[in-house]
Amino acid sequence: MLDSRTAPYGLFALRLALGSMWIAHALLKYLVFTMPGFAGFLGSQGFPAFLAWPIFAAELVGGLLILTGFYGRQVSILLLPILVGAFLVHLPNGWLFTAAKGGWEYPAFLILASLAHGLIGDGALALRSRPLLFWQAETRPALRSA
Repeated sequence: MLDSRTAPYGLFALRLALGSMWIAHALLKYLVFTMPGFAGFLGSQGFPAFLAWPIFAAELVGGLLILTGFYGRQVSILLLPILVGAFLVHLPNGWLFTAAKGGWEYPAFLILASLAHGLIGDGALALRSRPLLFWQAETRPALRSA
């Protein structure tokens, strides 16, 4: 059973963690690996190198949208293919992410956290929160007074 008094703040914490993670990963690709380096890595893994910039943009913009709660739950679901790709790249390396070339534990956890965010909602202080599916009842905006 959910505690209706504290659940919105737990979801807010989840949203902050996910949004921050996406932003950090985008900046890691841009500032540390560099975009040519990331494109080369994608190519070495069998993915098209031209996906480097769209992935970077999706991670950065998506992270900002999740962080602010602007359709954050939809964005978490839309970013899942990137996490699944990361999961598949790290799957052969073993479980722990501290393994050489990184394991699959971290991408797997982020997939589940993103699914949870998408299914449960944005929580407190979201700029614009909508139901995940079009047939669900609309929720009241988090910042609007009763």
